[in-house]
Amino acid sequence: MPESKGRPKPAFTPPPRAQKVKVGNPRWFVPLMCTLMIVGLLWTATYYITGEQYPLSQIGRWNLGVGFALMLAGFAMTTRWR
Repeated sequence: MPESKGRPKPAFTPPPRAQKVKVGNPRWFVPLMCTLMIVGLLWTATYYITGEQYPLSQIGRWNLGVGFALMLAGFAMTTRWR
């Protein structure tokens, strides 16, 4: 009985190497996060210590909102910190 011819095998090519994924944050991320939280704390403390005259007396109790918004922005950044 005649034998069938074998199929030519393609040359082995190794799979492409996976590129390294950069893990981490930019260098400015952590200093900005800490700065936002500290500035928010100082803003709120200044408002209470000065008897509601500083930092901005025109906006009244909204100074608390500004201080807490700054602190929350810094805290929200901690969820992205790697």
